[in-house]
Amino acid sequence: MKTNSRNFQTKIKSLKVRTVLVPMSDPHQTANGVISESPLVLTDLTTEDGLTGHSLIFTYTPAALKPAAALIRNLEPLIVDSVLAPVELEQQLAKRFRLLGTQGLVGMALAAVDMALWDTFARREEKSLVQLLGGVEKAIPAYGAVGYDGIRKSAETAELWAKQGFKGVKAKIGYPTVSEDLAVIRAMRSAVGKDVAIMVDYNQSLTPADAVQRLRVLDGEGLTWVEEPTLAHDYLGHAHIAKEAKTPIQCGENWWGAPDMQHAIEAHASDFVMPDVMKIGGVTGWMRAAALAQIHNIRLSNHLWPEISAQLMCLTPTAHWLEYADWWNPIIAEPLVIENGTAVFSDSPGSGVAWNEDNVAQFEI
Repeated sequence: MKTNSRNFQTKIKSLKVRTVLVPMSDPHQTANGVISESPLVLTDLTTEDGLTGHSLIFTYTPAALKPAAALIRNLEPLIVDSVLAPVELEQQLAKRFRLLGTQGLVGMALAAVDMALWDTFARREEKSLVQLLGGVEKAIPAYGAVGYDGIRKSAETAELWAKQGFKGVKAKIGYPTVSEDLAVIRAMRSAVGKDVAIMVDYNQSLTPADAVQRLRVLDGEGLTWVEEPTLAHDYLGHAHIAKEAKTPIQCGENWWGAPDMQHAIEAHASDFVMPDVMKIGGVTGWMRAAALAQIHNIRLSNHLWPEISAQLMCLTPTAHWLEYADWWNPIIAEPLVIENGTAVFSDSPGSGVAWNEDNVAQFEI
C-alpha cells in the first residue's frame, strides 16, 4: 500500500524574521494622526523537510519594528524541534508567557508564530487555510476605507470604491463638530447612492457623553455602524453609548485575545464585533473569537489583514463584512482580489500570505 508522506509528522527547523517599511501610495488620515507607511515584520517558518510558511504583523509605528522582530526571534528556541502542531504550540507558548501576559508586543509576536504555523500546516497539506479547517470559500461582502479627508475627498474616495464594485465604504470621522461629521457622511451618501453601506470610525476620539450627543445627530443617517466612538477598553462607556444610540456600535480591533472579547460582550459594549487577526491571537485566537460570536449570535467582521482574514471570515458562522485595505500589496506575492464586491480566492495553498521578494528587498530595513 502506498504511504502518503504528508501523514508523517514534521518538526520545525527555524524562523527567519525581517522588517520592512512599505510607503503608502495615499497616506491614511484618522482623527488621531496620519499613517503614511506600513511598518511590517515578516516571519518565515521552515520545517525539517524544507517547507516554509509565512506571516506578517503590522506594528503601526516604526519604533516598534525592532522590538517586535526581536521578540519573534526569541521565540525560535521555544519551538525549534517541536512537531508542526499549531494548536498544541499555541497552548505551550501561552503557558510560557502567562505571568508576563500575552498582550502588546508579546501578543503580536505570538500571533506571528501562530499564523506562520497554520500557513505552513496548510501548505504541507496542499490546501488553503479554509479547506484545511473544513470550510469552503464564501462570498463575504467587502468594504473599502476612506480616510479623515474632509467632505470633497471623502466623497471622491467613496465613489471610487463604489465604482470598483465594493458594497460598502467606511470613513474616518471625529471632526471638530458633529455638523462636519454629518456633512462628510451626507456627501458620501450622495456620491455612492442608497444601496452602498456606509460605516464610520471615530478611532476612540470621543468621551462617552460626547459620543451620545453626536450619535443623536447621526442616528437618522442610515449608517451600518459607528466604530469605536470612545476608548477601546472602556467597555462600560461603550455599553452606555450602545444603549443610548439607535445606530449599531462596532468594536474589536483593539481587543487582545478572546478574553478581551468576552469581557466586552459581557458588558454589552458592542452590537457587532470586528477582531484583528494579529491582536486576537492569530488563527487560533480567531477561531475562539468566531466561536464566541456564534454563541452570542453577534455579527463578526475583520480588521485589516485582507488575505488571511478573507479565509477566516469564510470559517466564521456569523460573518458580516470583509474590511479590505491595499496597504501591504507591494510586498504580497498574490494580493487579494475583489470582484463584484467579494473576494476572489487563489488556488494556492496556505493562508494567502507569501512574498514579492523583489519588493521586500527594496523596502527591507
